[in-house]
Amino acid sequence: MAEKHSSSSLGIIPRKSMFCLFSFVSALFTLSWFFVVRSTVSAGFIDLSLLPHPKLNSVIDNGNSASWNRSDVEPSIGNRARAILVDNEGDEEKPQEKDDLGDVKCNSFVDNCNQVLKVFMYDLPSEFHFGLLGWKPQGASVWPDLRAKVPAYPGGLNLQHSIEYWLTMDLLASEIPGIPRVGSAVRVQNSSEADVIFVPFFSSLSYNRYSKVNPHQKKSKNKSLQEKLVNFVTSQKEWKRSGGRDHIILAHHPNSMLNARMKLWTAMFILADFGRYSPKIANVGKDVIAPYKHIIKSYGNDSSSFDSRPTLLYFQGAIYRKDGGFARQELFYLLKDEKDVHFQFGSVQKDGMNKASRGMHSSKFCLNIAGDTPSSNRLFDAIASHCVPVIISDDIELPYEDVLDYSEFCIFVRTSDAVREKFLINLVRSIKKDDWTRMWQKLKEVENFFEFQYPSKEGDAVQMIWKAVARKVPAIRLKVNKFRRFSRFGTPKDGVLRKIPSPSNFW
Repeated sequence: MAEKHSSSSLGIIPRKSMFCLFSFVSALFTLSWFFVVRSTVSAGFIDLSLLPHPKLNSVIDNGNSASWNRSDVEPSIGNRARAILVDNEGDEEKPQEKDDLGDVKCNSFVDNCNQVLKVFMYDLPSEFHFGLLGWKPQGASVWPDLRAKVPAYPGGLNLQHSIEYWLTMDLLASEIPGIPRVGSAVRVQNSSEADVIFVPFFSSLSYNRYSKVNPHQKKSKNKSLQEKLVNFVTSQKEWKRSGGRDHIILAHHPNSMLNARMKLWTAMFILADFGRYSPKIANVGKDVIAPYKHIIKSYGNDSSSFDSRPTLLYFQGAIYRKDGGFARQELFYLLKDEKDVHFQFGSVQKDGMNKASRGMHSSKFCLNIAGDTPSSNRLFDAIASHCVPVIISDDIELPYEDVLDYSEFCIFVRTSDAVREKFLINLVRSIKKDDWTRMWQKLKEVENFFEFQYPSKEGDAVQMIWKAVARKVPAIRLKVNKFRRFSRFGTPKDGVLRKIPSPSNFW
């Protein structure tokens, strides 16, 4: 009996131990979920720096998503942003404080403002920038005094690739007290404090004006300037320190920097598209796509409607193009006889810009077809006209597309579909009045993102480009830090880091 009783007691003890262990594990599991849930509802869970408006806040308000008020969302933000971001409810609007330069101060803790991009700009000789405009330096400074007179940029088609001018002017203005500008980027004098290094070469203007070889020259002025630029930039300590990875090179015209781009390929390029670049030289991961400056008139105080715009589909421009522009010719023959369609050859000559302005302002849809390269200024003319763009360009890359949903105000058609008989015209005719009106309204909301102006203002093209650059900074820092792994105690050549090899498959 004693032996049986002992066996029974031994069986009871493990069951009690198992019950205690189970209770303890359950308690730990419950506590862990409490801390996980608490951490994910914090105000900083969503990174607001990727969005174009600093006042937008997380939909999660003290852990209660019911506090979302759709009417509070800024109209310039697309549906993707609306799904996750709104303005704080109940916040009283406070007057904005300004610093000594007249810029609006940013309280990142309270307002969730974007951090200001710090830019070091080389003091290149004037022949690389404003000297190309006919400006001559006064005294020792290589820069114009913007308080006295702002050098004018040439008009016409030159303007469409003028972003180098607007960005340089914005950096110069950041140093001048009293100029009312938005401080998305500021110039710093110490390169070690900078996020990026800016190279102020007006490369598009150099190509447009000085790419031809004169009879007394062996090479064009444009080519000579590129050679001088490469020699200057690659000899600077800033370039050697990062291998050029934190430098910004402006090459918005597709043919600009043709001679220098391969030697400066590690830098960030600001481009119109990647049509004439090898993926190893330029790509969406490394570089920034910037808009063209529209050359037709903006449609101010637009009170038009679907019914008041008589032309259904509009295109005016060069019809016979090489490379990817074959679709223009095909579409011309498909659409030229269609009712309510304007598809004609046009140029800036003989009042061409004013005619295009009137035509796009009176059209419901405007064609943006690939030409010699995937992009064209016609898209941004359409946006300024509030004419819904119909984009036929399979390889196009668009500005700020990581924060802007173009499908809300553009129609995208594959080239293979567009050149099918009746496909495009039937598609456009099938779009209802309500759908067109929604896209038209959205165009009016986003048009400011594509406006270049001086001084720059909140949410305009200059500020949007700086913010696009700022979103690349973490990736730049990663590349620079990896580049420096062996630079301190590695194998320098004659005291200088070895030259960066060009990619083997450049062409």
